Amino acid sequence: MSHLPAIASHDAIAAQAVALLGARLLEQREAAGELTLLVARDSIVEVLALLRDTPELAFEQLMDICGADYPERPERFEVVYHLLSLRHNRRVRVKLSTDDSAPVPSVVSVFPVAGWLERETWDCYGVLFAGNPDLRRILTDYGFEGHPFRKDFPLTGHVELHYSEEAQAVVYAPVKLKQDFRNFDFLSPWEGMLPGDEKATPQQPGEPAAVERAK
Repeated sequence: MSHLPAIASHDAIAAQAVALLGARLLEQREAAGELTLLVARDSIVEVLALLRDTPELAFEQLMDICGADYPERPERFEVVYHLLSLRHNRRVRVKLSTDDSAPVPSVVSVFPVAGWLERETWDCYGVLFAGNPDLRRILTDYGFEGHPFRKDFPLTGHVELHYSEEAQAVVYAPVKLKQDFRNFDFLSPWEGMLPGDEKATPQQPGEPAAVERAK
C-alpha cells in the first residue's frame, strides 16, 4: 500500500466541475499538468464559492491571482486564479477574459486575501476589479504612469527618478537616454603581439618575432 496521498484524476475533477458549474463554465483543458477552467467573467464569484464550498472539491485556498496580456485579442487580458485543496491534495486553475474597460467582480467576499492580489493585477495590467474596497497601486510608486506588465508598455518606462543635490530630494523627470546605442571596439590591444595568436598577421621571412617587436 502506497504511503502517498491519493489524488483524483483530472477527468474526475473536470466531470464534477461540468456538473457543478453548468453554463458558467465555458471551456476546460489541461495545461502544465493542471486542470484549467475557463469561466464567464460575471460569474467568477459564484464559481470560486462553489469550488470552495463543495466537499468533493474543497478548493479552500486561493494561492494567487495573476494576469496575462494578449493585445491581439478583443478581450486582451486573462485573469488567472490558482486554487489549492489541501484536503484532496490537488490544484485547479480558473481563468476569465476581460479588457481594459470591463470590470471583473472582486472575489474578496469569498477569499479576503484577494484584496491585495487584485491590487497587484490592477497595478501591473490595469484590470479593474469592481467591489475591491481598496483598489490602488501596491507595487509601483505613487504617480506611476501606465501599467508595466502590458505588452505595449515601453521598456524604458515614461519617467525616471534620481536624487537631486539642488532640491535635496528624490525627483522625477522624463526618461532621457543619453546614449541609446554604444559602439564598442572589441579588439584587444594584445592581439597580434603574442606568438600563436590566431589573429596575428603571418610573420614574414627574416622578420623579428612578435615578442621581439613588442620590446
